Order: sequence, then C-alpha cells, then structure tokens
Amino acid sequence: MKTGIFLSYKGLGANLLHLSYCHEIAKKFGPITLITLNPKLKEVLSDDPNIKEIICLDNFYRKFFDIYNLSKFFKKLNFDNFFIFYPSLRYFLSAKMAGIKKIYNYPIFDKKNLHLVKAAKKFTENCLDINNCPTETKIHVNNKKTEKLEKNDKKKIILGIGSSGPTTKWGYENYTKLIKKLIETHKLYFYLLCGPEEDDNAQKIIQEIGTNFCESLSDKSISEVKDYISLSDIYVGNDSFGHHISCQMGKPSFIILLDTPRAYSDYSTNQKRILPPNINLDEVTHDSKFDPNLISVNMIINEIKKFI
Repeated sequence: MKTGIFLSYKGLGANLLHLSYCHEIAKKFGPITLITLNPKLKEVLSDDPNIKEIICLDNFYRKFFDIYNLSKFFKKLNFDNFFIFYPSLRYFLSAKMAGIKKIYNYPIFDKKNLHLVKAAKKFTENCLDINNCPTETKIHVNNKKTEKLEKNDKKKIILGIGSSGPTTKWGYENYTKLIKKLIETHKLYFYLLCGPEEDDNAQKIIQEIGTNFCESLSDKSISEVKDYISLSDIYVGNDSFGHHISCQMGKPSFIILLDTPRAYSDYSTNQKRILPPNINLDEVTHDSKFDPNLISVNMIINEIKKFI
C-alpha cells in the first residue's frame, strides 16, 4: 500500500511545521512519499526513516487548466492513499482523475483565515481517527556527519540573521551588539545563519566581532546547516527555516516576531517568542511590520540568559 502526502507550500518553514502530521500518517501506513513545492525540503529530511521519497513539484500546480497534466503526474505514482494538506479543488479533481482510491483533503472552499497548525492538526485527527495529534516531532540527523564538523569548547548559538523578507529581520547591527554584550560574560560561539545574498551582513558582524567568536553559514547547504543546528545549544533570530529545524530538534528557539503570524511559531513547546513591548501576539501579521529596534538587546538577553 503506497501513501502520498501533498504539502502545497513553497516556504521551507511552512513545510516543516507539517512534519508531525506526516509522521503520524507514516505510523499508520508506513513510510510515505512526500510531494512538496519546496526544492530544499529533501535536504532537511534526508535522514528521516518515515519518508520513502520526496518529490518537488515544479510544474502543473499554478493554474486550473493544469488538472489533466497534474492527474497524469499523480497517476504515475500509484498511490492507494493520498493526503492533501491544502483546500484545493484543482488538486482534489486531479487526484480523482488519477484513480487514487482514498483521497483525504481539506474542506475545499475553506481558505479564509487558514491557521496552518490548527487546520493540519484537525485534518490529521479526523483522517486517522485519533485524538490529541502532536504538533511537533523530531527532525533526524546523521550523527556520523556531525561528528566530522569542527568543534570548540564554547557553547554554540545559532543566530538566524537572515530571513525571506526585509520586514522580518532584526538587523545585523542589533546582532552585533548582542554578540558583544554576551561575550563579555559568557564563553560562546555563534553560527550566523543566512543565505548567500545576505552574507555581506554576516561579514560585517565578523569584522567587528572576530573569527574567534563567529562564522557565517551562508555558503553551506541546507543539509549542512541542519548539522550545525544539531551541534548548537539554542537558536536566536528572525523567523526562518532555522527555527523550525531547531525547535524540532528539541532546542530552545527564540524567535523575534515583527511581521510573522503566530501560526509559524504556534506548534512547539521549544518555541520562545520575543515581541515588541506592549504588542499582543495576535496583533502580529504579515502587514504589521514593527520597527525592529523596538526589541532591544537587553530584551533578548533577559529571555535567553537562563539557557546560556
């Protein structure tokens, strides 16, 4: 019996917050085939025994008249069970045309105010007839690979200085101030997590702090970044894929929220949210765009001090 799961999300973080539900389905049906719109997800989940294969769909998902080609794509996969984690008439009809016996999908016309975590949890519970489906799980790591990474005797902190948009970033100047303050009293080493296009900011931090205290991960693959996160003690930074990996490795993950809705940090007990003063969590949306300087270095230190 072959089981497929379709995560219709481009963002790596949005895919990763659905991992627990993929694992629950795999518990019942065995290792699953995971279809995603994100080409990097395979690197994060390459060591996961619950996943047989990961396929990145880079075509046939944008327009309604792609139904026929999408159905041919689904048909080749020979699924017996297919779980669609998105309210889409197009995906449902394509799966039907592909002849898949059992199709489980979100209520098709219920897209408004879709809470990613609540919707996925309820959907999984209903499909599997279970109660209290967990919202977090474990990201697997190959320990042989992490053993080869260079180590020192300092406590490691992943600093998520990069993110997918400028309005989610705390700013490299603030991270520089944070590192300077922390190394005055603690023996710490910082991995600067960002993409290649953000390495300029990482290098500015390194120039001020020195290579004895930090290094950039901008040239690392997602798979390598996962290994560095596994070696670290805590995550501090912007909302990014890094905090989704970190929290599902059981590490305290401090997420600076400026314009990220709560759903992206609403599923793990390891997620610790840092908000601007006097701001309610429900006020933070993709349009809130709070001034990053409302969150001070001392606010961050007060939140993380008992973990370092």
